[in-house]
Amino acid sequence: MARKTETTKNEKSAPKTAKKAPKAKAAPVARGPLARVKAVHGSKESLVKKIVEPLAVGDEDTDALAGRLLKASNAQLLRLEKVVAAVKDKYGNRAKLIESIGKTLGKAKDKDYLAKLETFSLPRLYDLARGVAKRA
Repeated sequence: MARKTETTKNEKSAPKTAKKAPKAKAAPVARGPLARVKAVHGSKESLVKKIVEPLAVGDEDTDALAGRLLKASNAQLLRLEKVVAAVKDKYGNRAKLIESIGKTLGKAKDKDYLAKLETFSLPRLYDLARGVAKRA
């Protein structure tokens, strides 16, 4: 009978000639809400001062609103800041946002509808404007 010869792997794999350089450690990125608030704004109070004026509805007391916002979570404040920045960039202010929604829906002359929109919060108005823009 013929004998099968076994081939053995005595050859070692070729050693890696180029070693990777150690990665340079970049500055740590602020990941959590508290770290992001402190990195960008310094403190929760300064963030609240920045967003309290645009968020005030009608003749609402800004001091009372600031007190409520100070009790809100950092993640919520960061979301509100994002909405305020988006409205400021795209529309300019709250009145122009309401005017834009009215024009898009064809209700620019409906005073009752526009008055009702003025009672909505800024995030609600922005969400409404985004939805209207998608449908138009």
